[in-house]
Amino acid sequence: MPIALIVHGIYGNPEENWFPWLKGALEKLGVNTYIPFFPTKENLKPEDWWEAFAPYEKYIGPDTILIGHSLGVAFLLKVLEKHAVKASFFVASAWGDMPYNKYQPVMAPIADQVFDWKHIRKHCPHVEIFHSDNDPYPRLERGETLAKNLGAKLTVIRGAGHFNKDAGYTTFPLLLERIMTICLHNKK
Repeated sequence: MPIALIVHGIYGNPEENWFPWLKGALEKLGVNTYIPFFPTKENLKPEDWWEAFAPYEKYIGPDTILIGHSLGVAFLLKVLEKHAVKASFFVASAWGDMPYNKYQPVMAPIADQVFDWKHIRKHCPHVEIFHSDNDPYPRLERGETLAKNLGAKLTVIRGAGHFNKDAGYTTFPLLLERIMTICLHNKK
């Protein structure tokens, strides 16, 4: 049975944006879906997020679908260095050095790490990236560079901002459609 893990970003929580909607839609399709809560605090360390993730790590395997938003993408890249999964879907990918991002000082310990692209590609045969042309936090070049590093499909959506509630994203039908096509119907 497929399992999905949705990982939110900095200052985020499982009940915001399109996360509850996607969880409900996937569960109706028979996908056990989990949305862990990750802390935001001063002097944030990667270990803080690994500790929050520990109870969910047991769900990672060949039938797992990873979905990351914002800083959740950087965290999932580190997860993919260690674990093989069925597919990953990254939205508004916040990773690497983003000096223009007002949250960078808090995000840096997780976002600004060295990533082992070879292992990530080996552990995840299918990656899709969704990015906006007007995201104020991770700019479009973050999505473009990530797609290049992973050999992934990049879908640019005009005017989607940070794909959050403020940008009108309380649902995300295109993401659900891609997950269904790739992971539940085994098509490309």
